[in-house]
Amino acid sequence: MSELSFEQMLEEQGMKQISTGEVVEGTVISVKEDEIVLNIGYKADGIISRIEYTNTPNVDLTTCVSVGDKMEAKVIKTNDGDGQVALSYKRLAAEKGNKRIEEAFKNNEVLKATVIDVKPGGLSVVVEETRIFIPASLVSDTFEKDLTKYNGQEIEFVITEFDPKKRRIIGNRKTLLVAEKEAKQKALLESLKEGDIVEGTIKNVTNFGAFVDLGGLDGLLHISEMSWGRVENPQKTFKAGTPIKVLIKEINGKKIALSLKFDDTNPWLKAAVNYQTGTVVKGKVARMTDFGAFIELEPGVDALLHVSQISKTRVEKPSDVLSIGQEIEAKVVDFNEEGKKISLSIKALDFEEDNKDGKAIETETEPTTAE
Repeated sequence: MSELSFEQMLEEQGMKQISTGEVVEGTVISVKEDEIVLNIGYKADGIISRIEYTNTPNVDLTTCVSVGDKMEAKVIKTNDGDGQVALSYKRLAAEKGNKRIEEAFKNNEVLKATVIDVKPGGLSVVVEETRIFIPASLVSDTFEKDLTKYNGQEIEFVITEFDPKKRRIIGNRKTLLVAEKEAKQKALLESLKEGDIVEGTIKNVTNFGAFVDLGGLDGLLHISEMSWGRVENPQKTFKAGTPIKVLIKEINGKKIALSLKFDDTNPWLKAAVNYQTGTVVKGKVARMTDFGAFIELEPGVDALLHVSQISKTRVEKPSDVLSIGQEIEAKVVDFNEEGKKISLSIKALDFEEDNKDGKAIETETEPTTAE
């Protein structure tokens, strides 16, 4: 009788043969924090180390499997040097995971996973033991210098590049955020109309105005619309992060013009009563020209004090006798509600005082020719 080979003897005893790369099934007979032992029906047991079980670091394997569990794994060495078979659960899972990821890539499916590693260049996540890298430029729709806040966070993304042979599987979170923002902006634009009064938050302030976040869409509050009066420096008046109620003045595509000039606060609504002809008023010199000075009676209501009405004596130019910010008292000599124009005169007020005191009035003849 011819001698049987070792392999034939194993077969007669019901022992199967295995080879590197083969997928085997076994039963967990022992489990430690960093190692799983499987009975795979072979002359030696199969060993799955922690690093070959999962890509997730520092996992306690006793929380993942129990004695008696059935498992499949891939043979990576038929003899690990200690007479046991080295197995890999994660490599088999990764192969299956690659197929899952490929399907998601082809279907543009949204995946969800927890960030397991953060590097300056981007984030790493694992889906069914397949590692996916999300570059820093594709993490958000805005630049983020520090990505550490994403560590351990569950995020959504799509696969935009899939090349398992080169171990290059790229995820993209930015495209989802951009699409979500565009959808929100579209819905917000459809809900807004000119004349609405809405609440927002000041996003940032410039020297020409402030940008207000209306809930996913920004509107511009121009310096000329910040008050019925003048605002010299918006950055002294408004601060980023402050809640604000604004009027939708105009919508042009995605551009929204805002205003704080509410109709019911328009100072000209009561101007006809407050500044009727003959009324004595007080105001501040707001600005000057060669022909006169503009006096702010209240925010949004300016009046002209013509150079010829500044004094009983001849004044060459307003700046000779007046200064910006100076408070003056004058008489309203003309009120034009339609044109929103008010004319003042200090000279007329002075004449009244002279008459009251019984002083002689000397008039000065104004030149009739244009200067």
